[in-house]
Amino acid sequence: MLNKILFVLAMQSAMSSAIAAGNPLSVHVLNMQDGLPGPNVEVTLERMEGREWQFLRAARTDEQGRIRDLHPEDAPLQAGVYRVIFKTGDWLKQKGTASFFPEIPVVFRVDGTLDHYHIPLLLSPYGYSTYRGN
Repeated sequence: MLNKILFVLAMQSAMSSAIAAGNPLSVHVLNMQDGLPGPNVEVTLERMEGREWQFLRAARTDEQGRIRDLHPEDAPLQAGVYRVIFKTGDWLKQKGTASFFPEIPVVFRVDGTLDHYHIPLLLSPYGYSTYRGN
């Protein structure tokens, strides 16, 4: 299991430079149970406006488990607090796998110091991990 996780992290790092061009926000879903990407996971992006979350965009991961352009193309990425919600329960249910987490929200801050933000999600039915990718 540790070898799978290390392999996934190495692949994530190697591919991150290709993602960084273009859209300022990307995500990646990797299934730690089988070591494979998570295709067709619904993901939404929201931005905190005052005390309310404002919907920005929704998309589904591609065959490699990626969304390379999650931020709306017609708007600049502004500094602030954002939330990416991975709809993991529906996805795992379609695969015939029970899950403790129907969705996984990841809240993060954009401070304007980077041109690109990448949010990877390492997923299993009863746990997950995420970090600021590059």
